[in-house]
Amino acid sequence: MALVSAAGILERLEIEPVNSGASYGPWIEQPAGGELDSISPNDGSPIARVRMASGEDYERVVSAAMDVFQRWRIYPAPKRGEIVRQIGEELRRLKDDLGALVSLEMGKILAEGRGEVQEMIDMADFAVGLSRQLYGVTMASERPRHRMYEQWHPLGLVGVITAFNFPVAVWAWNAMVAAVCGDCVIWKPSSETPLTAIAVQKIVNRVLERNGWLGVFNLVIGRGSEIGERMLADRRIPLISFTGSCPAGRRVAEVVGRRLGRTILELGGNNGVIVMEDADLDLALRAILFGAVGTAGQRCTTIRRLFLQRPIAARFTESLIAAYRQVRIGHALDESTLMGPLVNRRAVEEMMEGIERARREGGELLYGGRPLELPGGCYVEPAIVRARPEMPILREELFAPVLYLIEFDELEEAIRWHNDVPQGLSSAIFTRNLIAAETFLSAMGSDCGIANVNIGTSGAEIGGAFGGEKDTGGGREAGSDAWKAYMRRQTVTINWSSELPLAQGIRFEL
Repeated sequence: MALVSAAGILERLEIEPVNSGASYGPWIEQPAGGELDSISPNDGSPIARVRMASGEDYERVVSAAMDVFQRWRIYPAPKRGEIVRQIGEELRRLKDDLGALVSLEMGKILAEGRGEVQEMIDMADFAVGLSRQLYGVTMASERPRHRMYEQWHPLGLVGVITAFNFPVAVWAWNAMVAAVCGDCVIWKPSSETPLTAIAVQKIVNRVLERNGWLGVFNLVIGRGSEIGERMLADRRIPLISFTGSCPAGRRVAEVVGRRLGRTILELGGNNGVIVMEDADLDLALRAILFGAVGTAGQRCTTIRRLFLQRPIAARFTESLIAAYRQVRIGHALDESTLMGPLVNRRAVEEMMEGIERARREGGELLYGGRPLELPGGCYVEPAIVRARPEMPILREELFAPVLYLIEFDELEEAIRWHNDVPQGLSSAIFTRNLIAAETFLSAMGSDCGIANVNIGTSGAEIGGAFGGEKDTGGGREAGSDAWKAYMRRQTVTINWSSELPLAQGIRFEL
C-alpha cells in the first residue's frame, strides 16, 4: 500500500505538533481554551494538537474583525475580488497537500479530498466574477421626476460554523462570497477537523498580509458550549451560517432568532432516488454507487433511500450488491481506496445500532453492515437493507453508508413515499421518459431544494444555489443569487423635482 507521506503534508502546510487555534490575522500564541488532539480515523493515531480559544480569545478576534470591517466594507468590490483571486491561486498551488490533509484528518478518500479543495478554487473563481456584478434593480416610480432603485451594502461580520464532513469547502462557499460582498468572516470549524481549518487560515493569511488586509478572515477553534454559544448570541454577528444536524440547527435558529439575527441553515438530508423501469440501469448503478458509498455515507447529499420500480428491482438489486462487493475499503491516503473510514468510533456504533433497529422494524439486511477489523476501529462494510415504506427509521438520517431499498409500482406512489420524510435536501430520478422526468420536477414532484434527472444526489456544482427545504433548514449557499444573504438591501428614492408629491395620491398640505 503506497501512502502519501503524512509528515510531508504537515510540513508543507506549516502544521506544527502543537498549534494555536485562534487567528485574527496574527495568531494568538497561547489561547486559553484547553487543548484538543486531532485523531486520524484512518488508523486512530494523533496527528497534532491544537490550543483552543477561550471566551477572552474570542472577544479579541471579534473586536479585531469589527475594526477591519469598518475599512473593508468601503474597499471597492472588484479589488476585494482580486484578493479572493489570489487566494484561489494559492489554493491551486497547495491543492494536493490540503486535499491530502482533509483525507488524513477526516477520512474521505484522496480523490474526494482533492475534489473538496477544487470546490474551494471554483468558489474563489465564482466570487471574483461576482465582485463585479453585485447588482440592484431600478423600479418605476409613480411620482413624477422621481427615481427609485435598490442597492446592496455589506452586512457585517459573518459567523461560519462548519461540520466535519466537508471541513474546508463549506467554509469557502460562505467565506469567498462574504468577502467580495464586503463582510469579514469568523470561522468555527468542527472539533473533529481543526487542522484543516488551521491550514486554510495560514493560506489566506499569507495572501491577506501581502495585500494589507489581515483580519478579513478569522479563525476561532473552541468548544461549542463556549465559543459556539457565544457566536450564536453575539449581536455583532448579524448572520450565522451553520452546517450540521437538524437538532443542532433548531438550537441555532432559536438563539439567533431570539436576537432577530439571520441564519443560513444547511442541516440533515435523507435523500431519495427513484429508478424507473425505462432507466439506463448502468448509468443509474454508477451514480447510486458513488452517491451511497462516497465519503463513507457521510455527505448531507448521500443517497439513503432507493426506490426501484418493481419490474427491474430484483435485477438492479443483484447488480448493486455485486458492485458493493468490489468497493475497496481502507486508508484514505491509499490511492486505490474507494471508501475510507467513518469519522470516529461513535459513528460506527450508531451505524450498527441503526441497522439493528431497521431489522426490528422489518428490514432485511442484504449486504454488508459489519465493522471491519482494521487499524483505528472506524471501518465498516457499506450496507444494503430491503425496507418497507412504513418503517419509521426511513424518516431519520443515519449518517453512515446504509442504503434502504423500497420497491414501488407507480411513479405517484414513489413520489409520495419519497416526500414523506422531514428532510428535503437532494433528490433524483432515473428515467428516459419525459413525462416521468417532468412530473418529478413539477410542483407535484420532489419537494427538495435540489432535484436531478439521470444524475445522483451528490456532487452539486457551485454555480447553483445549494440547500434544502423542510427540516434541512431552507438555507442557500454558493452560486446563483445566494450572495444576497450576505448583504443588506436598501431601497432608494431620489426626488429630482422641486415638488413633493406623496405616494398613493395622498395630499397633505397646510
